Amino acid sequence: MPLFAAAASDLPAIADLVNSAYRGDSSRQGWTTEADYIGGQRTDAEILARDLAEAPSARLLTLRDEAGGPLLGCVWLEPAGQDAWYLGMLTVRPDLQDRQLGRTMLDAAEAYVREQGAGRVRMTVVNLRDTLIAWYGRRGYAPTGERRPFPYGDQRFGEPTREDLEFIVLEKAI
Repeated sequence: MPLFAAAASDLPAIADLVNSAYRGDSSRQGWTTEADYIGGQRTDAEILARDLAEAPSARLLTLRDEAGGPLLGCVWLEPAGQDAWYLGMLTVRPDLQDRQLGRTMLDAAEAYVREQGAGRVRMTVVNLRDTLIAWYGRRGYAPTGERRPFPYGDQRFGEPTREDLEFIVLEKAI
């Protein structure tokens, strides 16, 4: 299943997909929900457009059965220096999360950045996401020991309901 570059016209649907997979009641259909400790939106089309404009070497890729087909998932990829790429926003529709599409998309994203010359993939995950951290661990990602603060007060990232959120950094050599 190939990944396709997102077009500007895809951004509202991508934002809806990401929000449905991580926030609110719809996210509870899958296992990637953050709704128990972060409310509000995860992103919106304007934020995605601005982020792409500010990071012209970044790629927002979509997972579809075929070009122009229904949106099944998405992933953000961005060069992070010294042969590393940042992988973020790996998202699969909540009602399809039992089809191993996340694994398929992760494999395709790693192949994409390897073709760009990457030797490592880095990501950040909210520290409370034990199940997700374990899922990435089974795919070769390991904690680096680096932690980053959660952006409390920045509504672009949602409304946290806990004071103990932070990001842990995971990395994999590819």
